[in-house]
Amino acid sequence: MRALRIATAMCVAAALLSLSLATVAAHDDGDHQGDHQDTIWLAILRGKFETPPRDTPARGFALFSMDGGSVDYLIVVSKISNVFAAHIHCGPPGVAAPVGVTLFMGTPGSGPVRGVLVRSSFTGPDAGNACGWTSLADVVDNVTSGNAYVNVHTNDGMAPPNTGPGDFPGGEIRGQLRVAGEDD
Repeated sequence: MRALRIATAMCVAAALLSLSLATVAAHDDGDHQGDHQDTIWLAILRGKFETPPRDTPARGFALFSMDGGSVDYLIVVSKISNVFAAHIHCGPPGVAAPVGVTLFMGTPGSGPVRGVLVRSSFTGPDAGNACGWTSLADVVDNVTSGNAYVNVHTNDGMAPPNTGPGDFPGGEIRGQLRVAGEDD
């Protein structure tokens, strides 16, 4: 049964990536003068990538694609509870860094989430963010240089924090953003 769930999740992820690539291709006007219009970003989200690492069964992925002056994104999660936020942070692997772009805001103690957490878009970083990003180009530059990650924050709404899965306000799962198709 577990193998079937994993296979199904992989098929869904592959289908979503294919749809995103098709969408980007449909919007492609052939003019790629450094504008990243054909770029797909991907992050695989796990507790072991969080800083510090988290012992959690939670998993997920985040998929981003450029569309004109905005970035469309999708975050899919499983085996996670009490999600209250998701962000793009500036920072290399292993470093807990400031928030640059808010992707999702929810409510502590909200219970289990399985499937699409959020599907939306953004046109630039959060105003006054601590990364110092002032434009979408700053976000793109940090993603393409390997200096940005996505994480999903959880909170059960009761003190103390960091008591286990569903209660990691600093982040329960995380994944470094990378450009899909680039060699590691």
